[in-house]
Amino acid sequence: MKKQADSNKYSTIHYHSYLALDKILDAQNLRSEAIGEPAHEEMLFIITHQAYELWFKQIVHEVESILKMFGDEQVDEHSVGTVISRIERIEKIMDLLIKQIEVMETMTPLDFLDFRNYLFPASGFQSFQFRMVESLLGLPEKERITYNNHHYAAFFPKEQQEQLDAIYANGTLFDAVEKWLERTPFIQFGEFAFLESYEVAVDKMVRKEQEAIKNSSYLSEDEIKMRLKMLGSKDTYFQSVLDKDIHSKLKSEGKLRFSYEATVAALFINLYRDEPILHLPFKLLSKLMEIDGKFTTWRYRHAQMVLRMLGKKIGTGGSSGHDYLNETALKHKFFGDLHNISTLLIPRSELPELPNNLKRELSFSFTSK
Repeated sequence: MKKQADSNKYSTIHYHSYLALDKILDAQNLRSEAIGEPAHEEMLFIITHQAYELWFKQIVHEVESILKMFGDEQVDEHSVGTVISRIERIEKIMDLLIKQIEVMETMTPLDFLDFRNYLFPASGFQSFQFRMVESLLGLPEKERITYNNHHYAAFFPKEQQEQLDAIYANGTLFDAVEKWLERTPFIQFGEFAFLESYEVAVDKMVRKEQEAIKNSSYLSEDEIKMRLKMLGSKDTYFQSVLDKDIHSKLKSEGKLRFSYEATVAALFINLYRDEPILHLPFKLLSKLMEIDGKFTTWRYRHAQMVLRMLGKKIGTGGSSGHDYLNETALKHKFFGDLHNISTLLIPRSELPELPNNLKRELSFSFTSK
């Protein structure tokens, strides 16, 4: 009996049936043809958006697998490389989605107008999978730009609304990364206190640069004032990491999202990225920022395509069209806190020297008997 089951497991399958091509290739139903006024370009419009949905499904698949790996209190270090490779895959998918806009732009505005009136009230805003992608990555609900003053999930059936709520309740990728960062060791290691050393280094760097600006022979007084303002000081943006209370205040105002501990850890990883054990954590944080950038690029290119196609007309779903899409490109971010870390970086030449015992912990040490 077992032999029979094993043989079934390896039974042959045809390419056509394996990919369910009958279902896929039968799924392009042109409304213009049904109405009796066939528009050639509607096929391109449908296939492009169906391809988007397939890739959204793949992104959901990747992020859910990453969340499982981050689900344990102790993340297996073997998993970090896999997480990075899957985030890189999402990044490459986003490259494809951006390129697809170029294919769509082979359709002219007049071509689109041949069938646009048949699309009302359908809208890309109604893509449940894209809302899943945004939620899984960690777009904050309260920061979402409303669609015609409605909650972002208002147009979905109750079951789908509950699925989106469950994502936030169970934890997003943002939440998982925050918890992972909070567990970073080395911030306090024996007599070495990272933040104390960092504060001394910042103070030294700022004073040195202030002196160089003030003593410059080619800057005017106004330019000196501007340069000093741009430089900042320990009492400006560095306070968000040097003073936990200020960080809490900025977080309560919605200007920061990461916890204080996660922010300090991300700063430590960025500053000491050259230490062997921190290579992968730094790469992970870098890839998350790249994902953010790719989504922003995609949103912006989408907005520009809509502007080219429709000008200032309203969207088929009743939104403000280009203006709505452009605003999402500006404001919908997943990992803005990681970009904020760049504000806190100091030159390598000013980095506090790590004690030898900590450097050993951050290296790959081998002993032979």
